[in-house]
Amino acid sequence: MKVLEGKSVYGGIAIGKISIFAKGDRQVKRTSIEDTAAEIKRFDEAKEKAKEQLKALYEKALHEVGEVNAMIFDVHQMMLDDLDYVESVTNIIETQHVNAEFAVATTGDNLSDVFASMEDAYMKERAADIKDISNRVIRILQDREADGLDSDEPVILVAEDLAPSETVQLDKSKVLSFVTRLGSTNSHTAILARTMNIPALIGVGYSEEMDGKMAVVDGFEGKILVEPDEDTLRQYEGRKEEEEKKKKLLQDLKGKETVTLDGRTIHLYANIGSVSDIASVLANDADGIGLFRSEFLYLESDTYPTEEEQFKAYRTVAETMAGKRVIIRTLDIGADKQVEYFDLGKEDNPAMGYRAIRICLDQPDIFKTQLRAIYRASHYGTISIMFPMIISVDEVKKIKEITEEVRKELEAQGIPYGEVELGIMIETPAAVMISDLLAKEVDFFSIGTNDLTQYTLAIDRQNPKLDPIYDPHHEALLRMLQMVVDHGHREGCWVGICGELGADTALTETFLRMGFDELSVSPSMVLKVRDVIRRMDLSDEEV
Repeated sequence: MKVLEGKSVYGGIAIGKISIFAKGDRQVKRTSIEDTAAEIKRFDEAKEKAKEQLKALYEKALHEVGEVNAMIFDVHQMMLDDLDYVESVTNIIETQHVNAEFAVATTGDNLSDVFASMEDAYMKERAADIKDISNRVIRILQDREADGLDSDEPVILVAEDLAPSETVQLDKSKVLSFVTRLGSTNSHTAILARTMNIPALIGVGYSEEMDGKMAVVDGFEGKILVEPDEDTLRQYEGRKEEEEKKKKLLQDLKGKETVTLDGRTIHLYANIGSVSDIASVLANDADGIGLFRSEFLYLESDTYPTEEEQFKAYRTVAETMAGKRVIIRTLDIGADKQVEYFDLGKEDNPAMGYRAIRICLDQPDIFKTQLRAIYRASHYGTISIMFPMIISVDEVKKIKEITEEVRKELEAQGIPYGEVELGIMIETPAAVMISDLLAKEVDFFSIGTNDLTQYTLAIDRQNPKLDPIYDPHHEALLRMLQMVVDHGHREGCWVGICGELGADTALTETFLRMGFDELSVSPSMVLKVRDVIRRMDLSDEEV
């Protein structure tokens, strides 16, 4: 038995065979061809088949991740018909008398190099797209299966890393667990694992020889056991069975109120990162959405999402939640969430740099486009907006001026919108210390405990060397949380938590005793937290 250590991004036990995610270019051989017309016909047929595959992927992605994120497959279809691309392939076949595979590979390499050398960030990104469509055509010409997951049974998927476009193509029913060498706790794969409610590890140094071997993923202790002995396997099968029983018991909590034994009700919401996550929100019976990370619309797009693209995503969420509250966080990029086409530049300390609301206030056209989309969508449901990385009252006043401009523009154009509450994220010590002043300006506070913890403790939460002293239960942090609740309630603001700490059941009772009105957690944690709350009795203290 071989035990590999990693970092858990979602707990649980998975038992099954390992499947190494196949990706990367394969070598293409050059072959002399006599009948170039026949070879060009082969290329044309492969190109058309590739477009059919991309169309199917577009439809699949449309349902799973929404229109904005599905557009990449539509773009790839158009690129296959690009005259420069097609003429290059056919010219190489005709003049060099070579096989179509070699002509496609050569064209892909040449055009990819051209795009990669361009200064424009958007054009640079086309280099990867050219490689992608060329590899797809080559696979068809060689009559090979697509790269990725190739299994008839559910497997533990092991990979270097997984891009959003790759996870879209996966048959989710065949994935027992994600294990990657790269990635972070906030990576797309990690968020997907939490949404799918399956164990996931990052930072695992695996080897290709593991492919096809039986293994156990322990998402609680952050390790994968390759070829476990019979006793170990039996122990983990028992633990897995217990976990399944607990999950089934939690299903009984669907449709029940999130209320303590003494009658205190709390709003239990869910955090989402894309439109596709709504299915998990509904399946886990959340009372609403406490954090819609709108930056995923930007992270998974090749250029700035249009007002219409954003409106459709926000409207879909609002309509699907059928009147339940949906809190949309405005664009929060920068730091560990870089978007090439924003061209933010390199920073020595990006976590404290040009990010989030600072970008929005500095580039109001981008900000107003998003706000218009959100306000338009508010006509179709109950939408609130919250703004990240606030450090001053002046920022909030400027935000309110811009939202007022947006409302007036929509009214002038005869475009309807609903009643929208405005709130801010409390995730800087500065916001905590002036929360009494900020509370006079907004309708609610939502505490982003992830950033607030790292800023308060002066610890980079992405640095594994500091894990031993990273303490989200630190007394300084808990005192800050109490201060925010007290200041917010004094001015009539409701106060919630949308950071990872909201799902820490060791602190749930503490949060309720502090007076929090709302907790927003990963969809898969909703029923677990509800179960803890419904067992509490706070009657020994006035609330």
